[in-house]
Parts: sequence; C-alpha cells; structure tokens
Amino acid sequence: MRRGRASPSRGSRAAGCDEASDQTAEAERRKRVTRFVRDVFTRLWTQSVPEGWPAAEMDDDSRFKVAEALGSWIAYTPETHKERARKVSDALFATPPPPGWRPCGPDDELLRTLLPDEAV
Repeated sequence: MRRGRASPSRGSRAAGCDEASDQTAEAERRKRVTRFVRDVFTRLWTQSVPEGWPAAEMDDDSRFKVAEALGSWIAYTPETHKERARKVSDALFATPPPPGWRPCGPDDELLRTLLPDEAV
C-alpha cells in the first residue's frame, strides 16, 4: 500500500461533493434552488429505486430502499430547503404515490405539487 495518496474512492467522493456544491451555488445564483432540489430527488430516486415506488404493502427491503433514497436526497439538499425536503418525505410515506411511480424529471407533476417553486 502506498502512503500519502488518497484512495480513489475517497477522491471520487470529494470530487462528487465539490460538484454538488458547485451545482448548488449555480442554482442559488439563478434562484432555482427548489428546481435543483427536485432534480437531485429524481436522480437519486432513479439510482436507488429504479423500479419506482413499491407496492402498497412495502416489505422491509422496499422500505429500506425508499428510506435510503429519501435520506440521501435530504442529505444532498441545501440547508435552506432541508425542512421542506423532510416534509416531502413525510408526505410520501403518509400518502404514497401509485406503485411504480418514478419522477421523469424536476418538473414531475407530483414533485411540483409536493415541492413547488418559491414565488420570485
């Protein structure tokens, strides 16, 4: 093992954090943070739960996938929007979308209903 070099995974994570930070800053400059937050949701959801929202009766594996996706999303959400993201998460568990639901992008109707753009 070489000393003094970061592992590729650590470097990749750091680069990913820098990229997310840059994207957040760009969204803030454009005053489109809420749309950015919905976009991050869409990307993480597609990666974590590619088959869409689970059936009405979630088993432990499905519940974990959903919780992991929502937790990751909240973690990547800028501080200014974290409380709103938590409310979206609570709303999705309280009133689940139809089985198989996958947002197609940040302008998904359900996502816009749960997390509407701020009045500018």
